[in-house]
Amino acid sequence: MDDALTATIIGSSFKVHKVLGSGFLEKVYENALRIDLVKLGLRVKQQEPIKVWYEGQVVGDYCADLLVEERIIVELKAVQALTKEHEVQLVNYLSATKTDIGLLINFGSSVQIKRKYREYKAQVSFRQDLQD
Repeated sequence: MDDALTATIIGSSFKVHKVLGSGFLEKVYENALRIDLVKLGLRVKQQEPIKVWYEGQVVGDYCADLLVEERIIVELKAVQALTKEHEVQLVNYLSATKTDIGLLINFGSSVQIKRKYREYKAQVSFRQDLQD
């Protein structure tokens, strides 16, 4: 599932960290990663509002740090270490936005990366099954 694209994003993350090092705020890494990915010819949206759905209705917006090629959410952190809560947050974003792949990237003292998958399958109501 988009292994080449996720590998490109991960490679760019290591490049950004190598050049900038650690200690900056998350926004600095976000801006640098966007620049690097765009230079590689990728479509990247930064702080793009994405609709959050609940039972077929929009209940709010979530702003993705980066949305790459309209199909991978990249959530960035600049903390000492990633926690389980960071991972849960990304999985919730994937579920709420019906996006299948997400990368959680931490620009701490070294780069930490977690790849999360969530295959979205539209739910079919019981009535629709009966009509078929």
